[in-house]
Amino acid sequence: MRFRDRVAIVTGAASGIGRATARRLAAEGAAVALVDRNAEALNETAAGLPPDARFALHPLDITGEAAVERCVADVLARFGRIDVLCNNAGIASGSYAPATEQEAADWQRIMAVNLYGAVYFTKYAARAMQAAGGGAIVNTASVAGIRSGAGGNAYSASKAGLINFTQTSACDLGQWNIRVNAVCPGLIETGMTQRVFDTARAAGKEDKLGSRCELRRYGRPEEVAAAIAFLASDDASYITGQALPVDGGNTASLNMPGMKV
Repeated sequence: MRFRDRVAIVTGAASGIGRATARRLAAEGAAVALVDRNAEALNETAAGLPPDARFALHPLDITGEAAVERCVADVLARFGRIDVLCNNAGIASGSYAPATEQEAADWQRIMAVNLYGAVYFTKYAARAMQAAGGGAIVNTASVAGIRSGAGGNAYSASKAGLINFTQTSACDLGQWNIRVNAVCPGLIETGMTQRVFDTARAAGKEDKLGSRCELRRYGRPEEVAAAIAFLASDDASYITGQALPVDGGNTASLNMPGMKV
């Protein structure tokens, strides 16, 4: 019960890592504000919370700063405080176009969700944390933000930007005892990556998924949620400005094709 009497905002809570994180924090005692544009799926997330969990649903588009400001105000009005912010909402680019063929609209859409949404929520939630004397923010980045080959250009750049924003905001907010960290998931089975998994299974190649990781497997949303819960908890009280890969060891080696047998 590391989060007893604490309040957490989880964006992207309708599925995948966001859903697993909301359920993990609620299971450890947190009141959770569930944020996502998919209202129906938010209800499904809420249905999986502990029976005695305190929660609120906030269906909204995080790319609008005014909507984010209202959401944070609503959370404060309902629960009185904000202790944890998990910026998990994100989308993947459907385009792996090379640098010479990129579309501006694709970049703008990816950056709006993956980076600006986290910027807006940090801006307003951190103000509440300043007034309360501290808090914890955990951003969900990606191994794609660390090295190439894990996503398209726009997606990778958005996650690299989120890692850098994690570091700069940690420097900004540390004096108020607000810690800011990021997790960088590798290959995790979520709604965003489902097409990869479905294609591999249809081709009879499920055993190849995650085979280039040192643990020789792909990950589960709950494994990333466990890392997020750690970074958001007092167990990580002296950790800030860090980007933690949760990737089965994928970024621990050169990981070139043919190197592993």
